[in-house]
Amino acid sequence: MSLGPEVWSRSDPHLVGEVISAQALRERVAELGAQISADYLGKNLLLIGVLKGAFLFMSDLARQIEVPVEFDFMAVSSYGAATQTSGVVRILKDLDTDLAGRDVIIVEDIIDSGLTLSYLIRNLKFRNPASMTVCALLVKEGVTPSDYELGYIGFRIPPDFVVGYGLDVGERYRNLPYVALYREEFED
Repeated sequence: MSLGPEVWSRSDPHLVGEVISAQALRERVAELGAQISADYLGKNLLLIGVLKGAFLFMSDLARQIEVPVEFDFMAVSSYGAATQTSGVVRILKDLDTDLAGRDVIIVEDIIDSGLTLSYLIRNLKFRNPASMTVCALLVKEGVTPSDYELGYIGFRIPPDFVVGYGLDVGERYRNLPYVALYREEFED
């Protein structure tokens, strides 16, 4: 039994509302897995998870993909422990896999400013993948893909700060089974 939004919000005043329910997440991830399975039938698929935020989404997504798939992970940072991007992207952990000739899907938890994703795509294109696209669980309203392709989008959300289902603030809230609105300031 998992704790629902009402229990979490009573115990933590920073959580001020459910944005996407656990049920909606499960349903959309299953749809994305089916779509990717159809699109990559007979291809050499590699999922690249962007740590740490995408690990839950990628795990659930991979179980819904019905074609052979391999995994690798990158860790990048543009937030640190803040709720606003620093504007500087750093690679903290690089890939172990050679991308040459591979069909790559970058799995992201959220696209906010697009800064991190643009940096990753520029970096990974130099590694000569056969194809590369992005599967993002969340895309904030107002984000326009300029130099990258969003092949698969889970949900479009307002430009608020959210946590849960892998997304965090200061390494907290990743284990929420749903996506919640987070507020730093709250009333007593």
